Amino acid sequence: MRAESVQRWGSTLDSVVVYAQGALCTRLARGGVPSDGRVRVTGLPRSMDPGSLRVQVLGAPGVRVTEARVEVEAELPGTDVLDTLRSEYERLSDALAAAQGRRDRQVSLIEEVRALHPVPPARKRDDPHRRTPADAWLELADFVDERLTGLHTRLVELEEALRSVEHELSVVTDRMERASTDAPSAHVETTVCAVLTLVGTGDTVGAEVELEYGVPGAVWVPAYRLTHRQGDGGGRLVLRASVAQRTGEDWTGVRIALATADLRRRTGMPRLRSVRIGRRQPAPAPSGWREPPAGLVGLFSGYDAAGPAPARASSPAAAGSAGFFVGSMSDEPASGPVPAPAPQGYGGPPPPPAFGGQVPAPAPPTGARPRGRTRSGGGPLAGAPAAAAPPAPGMAPPPPPPPPVEGPPKPTDAELDYAALTLAGPGEEGARRGRLFPGSGFDPVAAEYRRRAEVAAALPLPGHAVRPRESAGSFDHRFDAAARADIPSDGTWHTVTVGEIPVGLRTEYLCVPSVEQVMYATLVLSNATEQALLAGPVEVTVDDEFLLTTALPTLAPGGVRRVGLGPAEGIRVTRRTNLHESTSGLRNNTTVLDHRVHVELANRLSGSVTVEVRERVPVTSEPDVRIEERADWTAPDETAGPDRHAPGTRIWRLDLPAGGTAALDGGYEIRIPAGKALADGNRRS
Repeated sequence: MRAESVQRWGSTLDSVVVYAQGALCTRLARGGVPSDGRVRVTGLPRSMDPGSLRVQVLGAPGVRVTEARVEVEAELPGTDVLDTLRSEYERLSDALAAAQGRRDRQVSLIEEVRALHPVPPARKRDDPHRRTPADAWLELADFVDERLTGLHTRLVELEEALRSVEHELSVVTDRMERASTDAPSAHVETTVCAVLTLVGTGDTVGAEVELEYGVPGAVWVPAYRLTHRQGDGGGRLVLRASVAQRTGEDWTGVRIALATADLRRRTGMPRLRSVRIGRRQPAPAPSGWREPPAGLVGLFSGYDAAGPAPARASSPAAAGSAGFFVGSMSDEPASGPVPAPAPQGYGGPPPPPAFGGQVPAPAPPTGARPRGRTRSGGGPLAGAPAAAAPPAPGMAPPPPPPPPVEGPPKPTDAELDYAALTLAGPGEEGARRGRLFPGSGFDPVAAEYRRRAEVAAALPLPGHAVRPRESAGSFDHRFDAAARADIPSDGTWHTVTVGEIPVGLRTEYLCVPSVEQVMYATLVLSNATEQALLAGPVEVTVDDEFLLTTALPTLAPGGVRRVGLGPAEGIRVTRRTNLHESTSGLRNNTTVLDHRVHVELANRLSGSVTVEVRERVPVTSEPDVRIEERADWTAPDETAGPDRHAPGTRIWRLDLPAGGTAALDGGYEIRIPAGKALADGNRRS
């Protein structure tokens, strides 16, 4: 099938679903269906996974897709696709070299002028003393000073020009490194297209197809912006996402969706087959294998009669040049030494696989007829064992070869992909000539594109950012952006606004005076939606003023969490403690430790606030040790509160009016038997 005989459809990128790593892209193509039904859809990226292509027809009930295949085309880029950054880089590189040459020449000229100095003539022994020409010496010194002044002035100008060119070159170099990978990087441009075979009812009709494929090199992390007004019971939480991609194509005007699932995770469900007892068994599914045609051995008799081909001085052919070795079609693994292999192909049984890195014996010469058995249909049995060489002295004899596999061969999926099979020519081994073999399928150019795309997964995360796969836990979530977005393929972070999420907000002030006598302002968020909020950075704005950027924890649907806003200087906290130790009992055999806690609060803010003060009470696992509390504090409710508390935590909750004060008194007694009491030590904490 030639490319000129196939109708070409252009495609546009419509939507992208970015997963934890990688993305699924959807392209739309539209055109008229030709009579033969063969269509070539262009515009696919070079880094796409060929095995992920899925095609469906939209809006044409009478048209369906019977075949979809990925092909790579090579063509010279047009003159209008000139890389301006590269040409600018080359121009600035030449300018930098010229500026450095001018500067170096100026420095050498300065050194030459600086070396000028008067040299008196050589004086013989009988010559009288001469008078020194001081005026000439002074004139030479003035000339050198004047000349050096002009040369240094010119050197300053050349160095300034050199620094300017170096700065421009560094800017262009940075732009080239950050440039999109959508543009071709070689003189020969390779494009990927999908070859489709459409079958329609009636004559030529128009159809629209949707192509879905996977690409590596795309990552995202969530981010938020929280707007709150004091006194309101709600807030405005905007979900944003930092997206980076290096897939080789720019996402321009596409619908963006963000998912936390793993794109490479296996999703196939296990299938439990029935066990039947009796003679009748279900008919096996057709394998697609056919017996080789009769007379295959004599197909190249004329080629062999012409004599051997002239020898060429070249390196041995690489393994897998015409096809690669695949495993046996049998379910039973082979054991023992590997016989002389004849790689399997379409129309012939396979050789046993090689284990333990054993090297197969050399194949018979070209044109030789294999000595193996034959199956019904006249096809030779490839992989028949050759005469074994005698073992070396001191070596154990090799085990016997495996028995031949009974029944028809079981081809693999690669061998049933008829369009990807290649025909072995007359120059191949005798067992391979005239047979079909699966190609290697390795594309080094596509592998290099995918390797470059994976660099995006190693980008450093923004502050407080968490990978979505880590914060989502065991659940998968998807967030659809409200508007289309543009994300170039440059491997840097770009912010995309996903949408607004209504959340419940209330301001509370929290203090743990036993640890630090400072009051902290917090926002209590409640998620009343059906979607989870993943962990990530959140920019907090209170009363239209930016406050800080903090970390938002993962908030499940219906969950309540607390976000800290920092110390509140307007509320003063003071804590005092008192310890009284005594004994009780008939024989004073019980030690009583009476702890008293006094906390004072003063609100200097302009409005009333809700304050939560946390204290702690010792806990014990000894039945003889008793702890008696004397305070109006309460134990926290672990099911309703936004926080998880340590055992023994006690809470005071109260409302403080503007300018009001409050005093909180609490305490507890610890009764310890004399035999279990500790001597000395710190009994206050």
